[in-house]
Amino acid sequence: MSAETSIPPPRADGAELPVAVKSLLADAPIGFGLIGPDDRLAAVNPRLAALFGAAPARCLGRGPAELLDEAGDPAGAADQRASLEAVRAGGQAVRSRFRPARGQAWDLTWFPVADPGTSEGQVAVIALREHETGASRLDEQRLRALLQVGHQILWAAGPDGGMHEDCPQWRAVTGQEREFYLGRGWLEAIHPDDRPRVERAWDDAVIDVTPFDAMFRVRTRSGGYDHYRARAHPIVDGAETVEWIGTFVDVTTEREADELRQRFNQQLTEAAMRTVRLQKATSDLAEALTVDDVVEAMSAIGRTDVGAGHTSLVLFDRDGLRLHPMAADRRSPGASFSLDHPDTAARAAADQAPCWAADPGELRALFEDAPEIDELLETTPERAWAALPMMVAGRAIGALRLAFHQPREVTDEERVFLEALAGQCALAIGRAQLYEREHDTAQALQHSLLPEELPVVRGVRLAAYYRSGSRHVQVGGDWYDAFPLPDGRVAGVLGDVMGKGIPAASGMSRIRSALRALAFSMPEPVDVLTGLDRMFSATEGTDQVTTLVYFVLDPVTGQLDLSNAGHLPPLVVAGNAGPSLLESEPDTPLGVSTPRSHHKFFVQPGNTIALYSDGLVENRKRSVARGLDELVTVAASAPAEAVGDPQQMLEYLVESMLEGYEQDDDVTLLAVQLPVIDSGPER
Repeated sequence: MSAETSIPPPRADGAELPVAVKSLLADAPIGFGLIGPDDRLAAVNPRLAALFGAAPARCLGRGPAELLDEAGDPAGAADQRASLEAVRAGGQAVRSRFRPARGQAWDLTWFPVADPGTSEGQVAVIALREHETGASRLDEQRLRALLQVGHQILWAAGPDGGMHEDCPQWRAVTGQEREFYLGRGWLEAIHPDDRPRVERAWDDAVIDVTPFDAMFRVRTRSGGYDHYRARAHPIVDGAETVEWIGTFVDVTTEREADELRQRFNQQLTEAAMRTVRLQKATSDLAEALTVDDVVEAMSAIGRTDVGAGHTSLVLFDRDGLRLHPMAADRRSPGASFSLDHPDTAARAAADQAPCWAADPGELRALFEDAPEIDELLETTPERAWAALPMMVAGRAIGALRLAFHQPREVTDEERVFLEALAGQCALAIGRAQLYEREHDTAQALQHSLLPEELPVVRGVRLAAYYRSGSRHVQVGGDWYDAFPLPDGRVAGVLGDVMGKGIPAASGMSRIRSALRALAFSMPEPVDVLTGLDRMFSATEGTDQVTTLVYFVLDPVTGQLDLSNAGHLPPLVVAGNAGPSLLESEPDTPLGVSTPRSHHKFFVQPGNTIALYSDGLVENRKRSVARGLDELVTVAASAPAEAVGDPQQMLEYLVESMLEGYEQDDDVTLLAVQLPVIDSGPER
């Protein structure tokens, strides 16, 4: 619910006549009535009621035409109905003449009036005996002017704008004596800051003969100030101003309600802004994976959302004895300090409560003029500080420290926001620390499943490359292996177990162990893959898709025997010819019962055979087919030193293929090269 609906402005009763009007009409020699939007009399004085042939109480809630119809005067009723319709249609005063069945004729004036409380359109009717002048005519003019400006304290001023009649009600409010009120003395009660504006507006209204309307503060008898609204309307006779009739209305209650609404709206707006800032900060912190990411995010939040000149996270070390500050602009690992160090972050972490210092004086008093404080003030522009404990599961893990370059009082609303922000930061740090521990464990597990080093085989150069594509704590399914065989040849394999996590890593470990065992007993590629198919059907799930390329290379002859179980084609980089893909149709992935095929190639000295996972050629913006074409193009542009060194070649391929793309999968490569053998000198 908005503030506008929760604090409604006061509303005047449209059917209730102003007190000043009642007093003016009590014994007036004129008739007066007020007709509402429903064309029925809402107010009537005895003189007009008598004109319609009924008592005032009987007139209320009935129209003039209806009363005259009942009184047996249809012609008079028709005239009243026509006059009322004319004033409503034209929006201007209408005059008519009415003679009752017995008695003197009357002049009737009908004119539109807006209810000051509801702004509803009403019609006032004033009846004056025909040819009547003097006081009665003046009463009519005063009444019309009064109905134009409103009600409350009624006052009258002369043509020159000076008060020429006493106003006891005003003097009762202000405590002014009569002689000080008359003339321009009433202006003395207006607040000095408001008086020049009000006096200028009043002078302009008097000179231009235009309605006057002003809001100002009035000094009351008690010495305080209330808010008043003054409105006045000129009474004009021909081209001359006869006098001014006006009112003073106490609007203090309305003004206070309006100020309360404004303050409430401002508080709602500020609360909404704090909620939005906290939601944005929570979203930014949720994207931070590592502790460094959280530090970077909090530095930006402190700068843009809090206005801090410097933001740091002060975290406990592993032993929980010392605090280590971390900030985006300085991360000195040697800047740790103990809990009794004179620092707001240390105090907040030790007390597990916020610590505030609005200026250097408060900071010195907080730490009893410790010499470290003087050193801080001399070396940094910091002049106000706020530190809030970061708690996880009821345990302090450190503190959020904010420093400002100007003295600053933190309001209660800001403190609530900062405490909530520190809570979100603590959750982010807890998640980041857990992620880093689990990620390190996952990385260690991943590397433990890969060979620590490649074997040294005479006449063969081997190289491998692995880059994790997961930012999360998951083990990938890419793997490679190479090992010498008892007959002098060398075997190599690169595979991919689809998926992530422990299931993929476990499957990869089982396949790797089984492949080595099969290769030492029957190393030919067809036999090894056929044996793996049998093992896969017995131990692996049907949804765990696994592809691999397995080869056996004879270093002496250069013969390479290869079988491909649904994997990408190997890349051949030749020293004296362009690169190409081994054009051999891949078989089905492991576990699918189909006869395995065998492909024989001869590798020339200086050529390199590279096996790779799909993370090298495929991503969200690049298809596999396009990636394979780009791989051949990139390999063709490799510098000579990379072509001659398989390790450099793999690194060149990775950097070139991933440039301009976001890596979203593991990238694994294995290369084997037959080096060029230099001939010895002739004897």
